[in-house]
Amino acid sequence: MKRVWRNLLLLAVLVAEIVLILALSPDYTRPNLEFLPDMAHQPRFNAFAANPSFANHATLRAPVPGTLPRGPLPLGFSASPEDAIRAGQELVNPFREDDPKALARGKVIYGRFCVPCHGETGKGDGPVARRGYPPPLPLSGDVAVEIPDGQMFHIVTFGRVMMPSYATQISREDRWRVILFVRSLERKQRRPEEK
Repeated sequence: MKRVWRNLLLLAVLVAEIVLILALSPDYTRPNLEFLPDMAHQPRFNAFAANPSFANHATLRAPVPGTLPRGPLPLGFSASPEDAIRAGQELVNPFREDDPKALARGKVIYGRFCVPCHGETGKGDGPVARRGYPPPLPLSGDVAVEIPDGQMFHIVTFGRVMMPSYATQISREDRWRVILFVRSLERKQRRPEEK
């Protein structure tokens, strides 16, 4: 008998909870109460609009000293032939040709991004070129060998003629590594005894 009373009591509590939930359920047609409405409804300013909140009336604020920018750092060159020549004079490959890890990584990047047009050995005989797309100059030819590393980096970064830019696909360090690998291909092509 005790068990029956306990179950009836639990049933009554359950029914009371359901009634309370239904009675206190929010009316979705009425807006909620707002506490501190200034947080939700404050004036906003477009990036380049005048802003009276600051002494210089500029909405955009200067970065805090010591902060690091997000994204890739600017290169300081444009996609022009003049800047490509300047890049060849100013930029130096940070990796040494006797760095086996950098060379191995360059080979991987070359295989992923360069082989379709330039081919396995850099002769310009990749699958894309074999199917009617204009073949690129061979990487071991006189023209490519004479291009400084910095200029080659500029070409990989900004593209040139039929070659697209790879700045968004290949990191800055990997672009230098692939140039290192291209130079090793050039040496093998010009001096076959090094194979």
